[in-house]
Order: sequence, then C-alpha cells, then structure tokens
Amino acid sequence: MRPGLLLISTFAILFPVPDHTSPTVSALVRRFESAYRSSRTLQANFLETYFDSGKVVRSEAGVAYFAKPGKMRWEYESPEPNLYLVDGKWSWFYVPADHTVTRTHAKQSADSRTPLALLAGEMKVSRICKSVGFDTSSSPAQAQGVVLRCDLRGSDDTGPGTSSTQSISPSVHSSYALFEVDPQSGELVRILVVDSGGVQVEFRFSHWQFDPVLQGSKFSFQPAKGVVIVDGDFAAAPDTRERKPGR
Repeated sequence: MRPGLLLISTFAILFPVPDHTSPTVSALVRRFESAYRSSRTLQANFLETYFDSGKVVRSEAGVAYFAKPGKMRWEYESPEPNLYLVDGKWSWFYVPADHTVTRTHAKQSADSRTPLALLAGEMKVSRICKSVGFDTSSSPAQAQGVVLRCDLRGSDDTGPGTSSTQSISPSVHSSYALFEVDPQSGELVRILVVDSGGVQVEFRFSHWQFDPVLQGSKFSFQPAKGVVIVDGDFAAAPDTRERKPGR
C-alpha cells in the first residue's frame, strides 16, 4: 500500500467520520406521528406485562383496536377474558367472571393504557408529553428499535413542554413513558408506562393493521343482564361508588 493511502486508512480507523444518518428526536417523533395520523382505525396484537420492583407480576395478551376520535377496545384473551373499552366519553373495564363492569369518565381515567389514546386522536405527541428525548435506561426490545422517553403531562414534574435531542435521565418523581419506535417505519414496538410510585406496565405490539374495517358497535359497551356497574372513579373507595344492576 502506498504511504499516502496507508496514512488515510489509519486516520479513518482512529477518527471515523461521524454518523449523520441517525435521526434526531424531532425526526423520530414526526415519523411516529406520520405512521398513524392518516389511519382512521388501527388493530394490533399486544402483550401486557406488570412489574413490581423489577419483577414480573403478571402478563396478559390479546388484541387492541383504535378508532378516531378517541375510541379504544382492548380484548384480553389470556390468561382469562377481560375487556377494557373507551367509547369516547366513558372508560369501561369488564370482568366477565365477576359479572362486574367498572365505569368512569374517560378524561378522568388514570389507567396505564391512557397514553395510548394518542393513537386514536390527533396523533400529536406534544399533547401527552411535556418533553421527549432519547432514553438511556433500557435496551430496545428489537435490534433496530429506538427508545424515547416521554415525561407525561399532569405528573408531579411540572416543567415546560419541550422536545430535546439530549438524553433524558429517568426520575422517580414524575410519571413517564418509554416509547420504542421502529426508526424506518415509525411503528410503535412497545411502550413502558411508569407512574410516580414506580409501578411499571409494559405493552408490546405486533402485526399492526392500518385502516381495518371495524364496526362502530365494537366501541360501544352494553352491560348484559345481571352485570353490576361500579360507577365512578377507578381510584375511589368501593363504598363511595354507586352500584347499579345492568339492564
């Protein structure tokens, strides 16, 4: 090898050219928003896992459906059938084995699935996130995945809403969500929701379908005869809720 080429090769090894192809936080957010914004309906398989002190407490799986404006349906198939439904006004959680459904106003719900209502809305990340940045606390579930941290609005940390290209360190003082996104397609791979007490719920998604044909009745809940309606905030004490028999 000629001396000049040898010197160039040495510099290339010691001082590699910076990779300018990696997307910025803003570019990833735009790609994520764009992937879902044009679809009126969505469908995906999901695996939901609850963690306590880093240990798996339980896992559930099923199919999730989304429809604009503001409707969701989570059909749990294993380990037992359950249903979580948001019809745009009310949130319903139905446990067939208990013959009970819990109802609360959708806007008052603090359910861990609430951030995912983003997919059934205007698809603006800034509506639920005060700030967004690269996350350094966890490895992606997929090799090509990129993890973003979203500090959720309405949590203890009341800082201004910004979007930054800097990494954001985790904090136990505020509720946040980690979004893992495919940087090429913008599709959501998983979301990990962490509340201010450190409780963690992870949702992993697969087999996304865009604009599947879904009947409007899929996002309407009609309690069967004998089903008890527990009316009020999910967090309310049982004796303060109004119980009504289903018609």
